[in-house]
Amino acid sequence: MGKQDMEQQVIENYQNDEKMMILIFAQWCINHDLDPKEMYKRAYPAQGENHALSEALALTVPEAESAEIPDQTVLQILQLFGNDDLAFIVQQVIDKRVG
Repeated sequence: MGKQDMEQQVIENYQNDEKMMILIFAQWCINHDLDPKEMYKRAYPAQGENHALSEALALTVPEAESAEIPDQTVLQILQLFGNDDLAFIVQQVIDKRVG
């Protein structure tokens, strides 16, 4: 595998991981009766529609069909991908729910 092929593979892996992060966030929101688009807009009000989030929403399942996604998992994966503003909004929701 050449250098260019390896670089392309790294990019594709990152993009796939990013899609998984978005899907985990979206499913966590669904599981807690939250609107993922509204949560995203609260974190990033200057940004337009997030197409990756819309794509992820098409892959979510009803809460009854979903495995539990721990709050800490969502927070950690958001922070891992640099979505600190969104992680902050998620933490606020968690604090309201458990506090």
